[in-house]
Amino acid sequence: METLTVPDHSNEEIAHYLPFCLPDDKGVLFTIKRHFWDLHPRIAVWDAGTQQWQILLENAADARFLPPGHLVFLRKGTLMVAPFSLKKLEITAPPVPAIANIAQALNSTESYLETTAGQFSLSSSGSLVYASGGMFPDQENFLHWVDFKGQVEPAVPFKAGFWALRLSPDGQQLVYTTLGTKNHLWIHDFTRGTDMKMTIEGKSEWGIWTPDGKRLVFDWLRAGVPNIYWKPIDGSSSMERLTNSEHMQFPSSMTMDGETLAFVEKHEESNYDIYFLNVRDGRVTPFVHSRFYEAEPEFSPDGKWITYVTDESGRYEVYVQPFPKSGSRWQISHKGGRGPIWAPDGGRLYYRSIGDGNEVWVVDVQTHSGFSAGKPRPLMEMEGYIRGLIRTWDISPDGLRFLAVKQDKSKLQPITEMILVQNWFEELKRLVPTKR
Repeated sequence: METLTVPDHSNEEIAHYLPFCLPDDKGVLFTIKRHFWDLHPRIAVWDAGTQQWQILLENAADARFLPPGHLVFLRKGTLMVAPFSLKKLEITAPPVPAIANIAQALNSTESYLETTAGQFSLSSSGSLVYASGGMFPDQENFLHWVDFKGQVEPAVPFKAGFWALRLSPDGQQLVYTTLGTKNHLWIHDFTRGTDMKMTIEGKSEWGIWTPDGKRLVFDWLRAGVPNIYWKPIDGSSSMERLTNSEHMQFPSSMTMDGETLAFVEKHEESNYDIYFLNVRDGRVTPFVHSRFYEAEPEFSPDGKWITYVTDESGRYEVYVQPFPKSGSRWQISHKGGRGPIWAPDGGRLYYRSIGDGNEVWVVDVQTHSGFSAGKPRPLMEMEGYIRGLIRTWDISPDGLRFLAVKQDKSKLQPITEMILVQNWFEELKRLVPTKR
């Protein structure tokens, strides 16, 4: 096995994807991504003669070569064609669109789905087969208040690509993220009914408030992997970087004194792990770090305890440990749990069932003189609400209802047919004639 290319991190590259070998051992076409959710990937070619590679096309992915001299590729779900010199390994004229709305793994909300691959194939006899659908559409989700009886009330009068959310300490504002082509971090003011954009470029997934309500802590990237930043909500200064790591990081919870941030970091060898960041001196220390999934950390309101989720037992379960001391640990959930959240007074823990996650469970806890937990009991149903490796729902300051994102799946239509185009090479020659 021989390594042909290595992503150049100094040039904002994180991955090389979808290789296609050119005829006569001339080289290899491949796709470059700046980060895992890159909506504007690039196509490059590796030259077997020089052992070097160069960029061919911007905003393009999944290139294939067709003799005698065509390059076909996808640009946001549209099949594009360009004349290509196999001898010089270069595009010889601007590309033109050929077929719109071809299914492409782009603009999803999951990094493992974001391959940029197109659902099309070409035969040597000139036939083209493809699945229609384009890239993933932007989500338009609902933001709901849900009380303990399961009664639902709209929290905002609009739909958006809502993902993660957190209420401000006084409950008057909300920080949320929208994913997709309009990915941003926002603050919604419930009293005024206004929405303020907090990020102009790059990508964020999770934002949380500092306990004084004056700053947002969030993950952010423009290229590479997300690290942790913070920014005053009044715009008095620009965002400031808090961590610098080659691993993906996502903020989850802060102690009430504002000194310690619990965050999740992704490692190839050990899955997701939980770390603490001292925001005063920048010191990072591990909390739980193993080969198992460990995520969704949440400090108790008094800052003396921390709950989190791990799958070391063979399924996701919710646990509680003392903070900052470790050692003792109590299992909270029964037959699986995700997304733990403390009641504002610290007297109860709520979590969601594993699997479909429709059930919300509650456990009475005592934290004043040591720790003890009561019997888990089902509280209510919450069908179709989003969850992730960081808590994606919140509880009102009065502790009487939840705020959550319900996914609107109406745009996600299954692919049920493939389209066969015979003698497509004749259409290709008409669209992009090649010189003989």
